[in-house]
Amino acid sequence: MGSIRKGHLVTLTAIAMSVFHLYTAQFGLFSAIVQRSIHLLFALLLIFLTIPTFGGKDPQRAKPSIVSTVWDFFLFLLSLISIIYLVLQFREIVMRGGATTKYDLIMGGILILLVLEATRRSLGWSLPVIAIIGILYALLGDRIPGLWGHKGVDLETFIAYQFVTTEGLFTVPLGVSASFIFIFILFAAFLVTSGTGEFFIDFANSLTGNWRGGPAKVAIVSSGFFGTISGSSVANVVSTGSFTIPLMKRIGYQPKFAGAVEAVASTGGQFMPPVMGAAAFIMADMLGIPYIRVCLAAMIPAILYYFALFYMVHLEAIKLGLKGIPKEELPRLKQVIFKRGHLILPAFLLVYLLVIGYSPMKAGFWSIWAVMGISFFRNETRIGFKRFLSALERGAMTSREVALACACAGIIIGVVTQTGLGLKFSTLVIEACKGDLFLALVAVMFTSMIMGLGLTTSAAYILTVILGGPVLIKLGVDPLAAHLFVFYYACISTITPPEALTAYAGAGIAGSPPFATAFLAMRLAAIAYFIPFLFVYYPVLIWKGDLLHILAAFLTAIIGCLALGSAVQGHMISRLNWGFRLLLFIGAFTLIKPGIFSDIVGGGLLLAIYLFQRARKQRVVSLP
Repeated sequence: MGSIRKGHLVTLTAIAMSVFHLYTAQFGLFSAIVQRSIHLLFALLLIFLTIPTFGGKDPQRAKPSIVSTVWDFFLFLLSLISIIYLVLQFREIVMRGGATTKYDLIMGGILILLVLEATRRSLGWSLPVIAIIGILYALLGDRIPGLWGHKGVDLETFIAYQFVTTEGLFTVPLGVSASFIFIFILFAAFLVTSGTGEFFIDFANSLTGNWRGGPAKVAIVSSGFFGTISGSSVANVVSTGSFTIPLMKRIGYQPKFAGAVEAVASTGGQFMPPVMGAAAFIMADMLGIPYIRVCLAAMIPAILYYFALFYMVHLEAIKLGLKGIPKEELPRLKQVIFKRGHLILPAFLLVYLLVIGYSPMKAGFWSIWAVMGISFFRNETRIGFKRFLSALERGAMTSREVALACACAGIIIGVVTQTGLGLKFSTLVIEACKGDLFLALVAVMFTSMIMGLGLTTSAAYILTVILGGPVLIKLGVDPLAAHLFVFYYACISTITPPEALTAYAGAGIAGSPPFATAFLAMRLAAIAYFIPFLFVYYPVLIWKGDLLHILAAFLTAIIGCLALGSAVQGHMISRLNWGFRLLLFIGAFTLIKPGIFSDIVGGGLLLAIYLFQRARKQRVVSLP
């Protein structure tokens, strides 16, 4: 009976969270701290109700007991008390000019500990440990010698800064989560409930399933579509990979290749417009630019990423002599579009509303109701009352980790601003690199990769950009390019060992060795590791410049992807030796880098190797 009641409480809390955000999306947000604190409250309640103290999300490792259940409900009540206290007392705190009382500090201290514990439960130890190190740095900074030290922050000042201002727990990331991100997560939940995920898979199957190595191409297309709305590369692997990976193995791809393809395709969904995961909204807010500008900047790099992956998968199929799935086993394109094609219309509406100037929150709100209305066109996609409640619950449950990641990252942002660490970090990195931009980019790249170990994309991006972003901007990098640079490496950290969570998820489904799958995923995603350097030096790749130069750069970069794919796979018309592969790597770099001279060099290398292989193949064929 207790578990049934607890299940009801979870459902009611999740639905209440979604209703709250729908209400504020339409009728306006509350004041910043009130809106953000209520958003955080719902996330805390759902975490403590659904994820036990030990065992994480794995029910087999979790060992619920009376003691742990009582402890969970105790934390549940503490969450309610601390945040309701803040909401009720906030006006009085403002009237006091931000001065805090003993009770304010007690509640603030409790809330910080609750956020750390809830983040540990939902995301693991990585982010809370970084936050705890940050807290110790703030409190003990006066004991650190040299440039890394500071005058120190006492405990009361630290808690007050975190609890009653918008510079700590309730800073920009949590604000974006409480407004834009939640609505888009809820939009994705309604799309999934209506059957849009199945439409993406069927559409990709009918389009590319019978091509050479078809299932791998289905994985790329479906994961690219689904990834734009899922907000999580790991969730993307689990949802689409459970279908595509067995199909890839069935037609002859090795298990580690199947897992790696799905991992790379799912990761790309994080920077594929229009939704781009949660971090794109945070980026737009931090930069103070329209969200649609971020999408436009990300478009060309995302297309290059998927084109290179598609080509490498095609080459692997040629090398292995693979065929596609017989047409009679695949859904027909006309039937797929007729049965579920209408479900994609809300996504087009979303893009249209963003383009004509609607705020992301309003665009997401009306797109949700568009999903509801369009779902009624056919019986199998109709969202009735029960499915409506299920979608509300699904959206809230999916948002838990994002909200906690943003809140915990807020603690770290508070430390950086309160101690002046951000300015010191910029100065120290610039001095260490002697003002050299390339060395600074390498340093920020490795910082992003390290910060991304075991973290969600948004958390990794936030942590790195508050330190690395100012470094690059001080060295003259365009602010949008600097943020996208950090964002890309935060995304691909999920396929980069040692903690390549997305690659490991793909390996789990494929039954392949995790590390081997992760290293192969790195090879397949090779373009993502160097293209951020190029759009820093040549912002034309992020849509900065006149249209003619942008189109020219895009077309030559597409050709460069062919050179890169052949170099990575060691195959063009036939197998390539290491000398030709090295030349193709050089040709790929010069083609993707904008510039007439570099394009001529790269194009010449690619054409020469192609003609050489073609002539050699013709000689072999003509021999008796």
